Amino acid sequence: FEPWEIKTKSKGEFYKVYTPFMKACRERAEMIRPPYDVPSLTFYSKQIKSDDLNSWELLPELNWDKEFDDDWTPGERGAEENLKSFIKDHMTDYKDGRNYPAHEDEAVSRMSPHLHWGEISPNSVWHIVNEERASEGQKTYLNEIIWREFCYNLLYNVPGFADSPMQEKFQNFKWSASEKKLEAWQKGQTGYPIVDAGMRQLWRTGWMHNRVRMIVGSFLVKDLHIDWRQGEKWFWDCLVDADLANNSGGWQWVAGCGTDAQPFFRIFNPITQSEKFDKKGRYIREYVPELANLADKYIHAPWDAPEDVLKEAEIELGKDYPEPIVNHKQAREEALARYNEIK
Repeated sequence: FEPWEIKTKSKGEFYKVYTPFMKACRERAEMIRPPYDVPSLTFYSKQIKSDDLNSWELLPELNWDKEFDDDWTPGERGAEENLKSFIKDHMTDYKDGRNYPAHEDEAVSRMSPHLHWGEISPNSVWHIVNEERASEGQKTYLNEIIWREFCYNLLYNVPGFADSPMQEKFQNFKWSASEKKLEAWQKGQTGYPIVDAGMRQLWRTGWMHNRVRMIVGSFLVKDLHIDWRQGEKWFWDCLVDADLANNSGGWQWVAGCGTDAQPFFRIFNPITQSEKFDKKGRYIREYVPELANLADKYIHAPWDAPEDVLKEAEIELGKDYPEPIVNHKQAREEALARYNEIK
């Protein structure tokens, strides 16, 4: 739907909360336009002179995107193949499976880049998925497509949505400005394996699993106390699905400063999140190979491993893998104290 089409019934205003917005969209689901037929095109001239694409110098000087070809097939064909594969192999399990980031376990569609770049429309995705046999996974997935719409609804209706907190009190939040800690987060060198795995996945593939996006976002804002806009900027530079509405909406949500956000006082514990969603450490081992030989029991918090265990795994903390840059418990208490100052 266009962002001016879905309004509250009581006052005719735009929705500021996701759930009633989702229900309003679903009430009008039969009005979601089906995709258009492929148009027939007439080319006016075959003699138009063209620049050499390399002369536009679009690619970064730093060859950090060299592995992207292994993960992405841009264009309509890549979008259709991804969606078909997701429906066939993962959609039924999506409701729970979307939380597990290891390749062997993940049940996600990876459609966000294709949607952002217009290689497939949300209308097409809605109708193709809606034709499948009803399941909890299907319902949850379509609700995520509506979440995408909700972010566009906010981007259109809220001035400054991309760079200003929707809750004005957060204008006075006391952020830290540690370039050293920010760089450690960006490079996946925080000493917290699940955080580092996510940041390295982002750098290597241009994408990050959604559960891990929430973990690394919470860590930046609530453990390092760094302004969420720094994270938003880094994601914008690195993501193949960098989308103004969704990137802004995601960061406002995780920072607790949006209109319908996770409460600031709900702070993800990176260790328990890792133990719950990457129990055997497969995701961590893929992106933090220096911990590959560490037993499952210790891979989520290597600093708890006895010296003989670390030695057997050929790990010296502070040399092969960094010590934690903050103490989570202390950082959590500090975050709550800063929040109480503006609350």
